Order: sequence, then structure tokens, then C-alpha cells
Amino acid sequence: MAAVLGRSPWVSLYRLWMLKAGRAHDSETTDAQARGHYLEPAIAHWFADRHPEYDVIEGGTYTHAERDYQLANPDRLLIQNGQVAELLEVKSDAMDEHWGPENTDSVPLYYRTQVMWYLDVLGLKRARIAMIGARLEFREYVVDYDPADAQILRSHAEKFLDSLLFGEVPDKDTTDVTYQTLRELNPNIEDREIEVSLSQAAAFTKAREDLADAKGAWNLARSEMADLMGNAKSAAFLGQRIAVRKSKQGGTPWVEADRKCPPHTDFIAEEFAA
Repeated sequence: MAAVLGRSPWVSLYRLWMLKAGRAHDSETTDAQARGHYLEPAIAHWFADRHPEYDVIEGGTYTHAERDYQLANPDRLLIQNGQVAELLEVKSDAMDEHWGPENTDSVPLYYRTQVMWYLDVLGLKRARIAMIGARLEFREYVVDYDPADAQILRSHAEKFLDSLLFGEVPDKDTTDVTYQTLRELNPNIEDREIEVSLSQAAAFTKAREDLADAKGAWNLARSEMADLMGNAKSAAFLGQRIAVRKSKQGGTPWVEADRKCPPHTDFIAEEFAA
């Protein structure tokens, strides 16, 4: 569902459509996915130790009683007084800056979308998320069912299914995964040439030139920042770290943006406020 909404960091709407249409195939398991698979039992066990009030059992695949297109695959179900009370999703995230304070509902949008969909399928009111972060610390979050959010998800899902039925391919987007999907769709090279339109040729050549300009601007920005930083480890603006110097095994340091560096628009807003 996160992909249907265009909010998944792993699967674009275009790739999802091609997968469901049978034109593309699932990729091999990534290292991050394998890590999550191996860590899942340990994280679930940690949660169970913190919550003796629940019996924590493995989930399965469930279909909504009336909407057969709506499926859920929760990691665990939480049993209380012999009844399914809540569901539990288990996550590991090496890039955990998008998670908020523990014991809140401040979770990445793509995970919120997932558990909201599951709650809507199962008719439950609350989902808990247990996660292990980049520094191997355990955290717990709670997401409550929102019928308005669930209705939005169902509406988008139904439109997506209609697009499959009528063969309406989604627009291409700017993600790497969509480009990789198109590479997979045409694996062979035939000795022939096609003719493109003026607008198509102009868009391609302009993007190439914009990329070269962006690389040049980035090199200049890094050079300026390296000069400003000298031997410093990091650079900040109003207490917000924006750049860091790193090295590998004692080699020559390089400058990169801090992983929590705000977007450029935040600094434009700050300039106007000043």
C-alpha cells in the first residue's frame, strides 16, 4: 500500500504495477531484508518479555471478510483473554532517523500505511511496532486505527486495481527502482534504431546537462565546505548538523552531508524569518 501511495522507499508505483501485471519479477532478497528476517524472532521475544499481559503468536495471511482484494500478513498477533486484541509488527532499521520518540505513533509513513491496512483487514483497533535501530537499541511504538485513513487507503487500492484491469500503466517517476524496472523489461539489445520526438530528445539532453551541472555544483559545495571545516569533524547551522568529514581506515577524509541534514527549503525559510 505504501507503494500504491508513492511512499515506499523500496518499490515505486510503476514497479508495483509491473509486478502485479506479471511483466516484472520480484528481486532477490537484499541484505537489509535478510537482516530483518534473522532479527525478527529476537525483537518479538524482547517485546513479549516487556508485555507479559499478551500471548504473542505468529501471524498468517488473512483476507477481509467482504473485500477479497484486501490482505494482511502481520508478523505477530497479540492474544489477551483468549481473543486477538492487537497486532504486532517487527522492524529493524539501520537508518532510523525517521522514527520519533518511543511509545508514540511517530513512525515512518510507509510503516504506518502498512499497519493501518492490516488493522482495517483484521478489524482491530491498535497495532504495536517493535523495532531495533541503528545502534541496536529496542524501541516500541503504537498506532491506533483511523477509519478516515483506512478509507483513503481502500480508495487508492481500488483505483490501482482498476488500472490493472484496464491496462492503464502509471506514469514513470524519478526513482532508481522505476529505471531499474524498465531495464529489466527490455533485457535484450536488437540492432535497430527508433526515432524520437523533439520534446523527447530535448528532455533527455536537458536532463543530462542538468546532471552535469548538479555534479559540478556539488563538487564546488563540498570544496567550499572542506575549506571551511579544516580539520573539524562536523559543521552545523543553528545547532543542526549539516556536514561531516569521514575517512576510511585512516585515509584521506572526505565531506558528505550529515544523514539528518535538513532540506534546502528549510534554510530558505530560515533566511526569510531572519
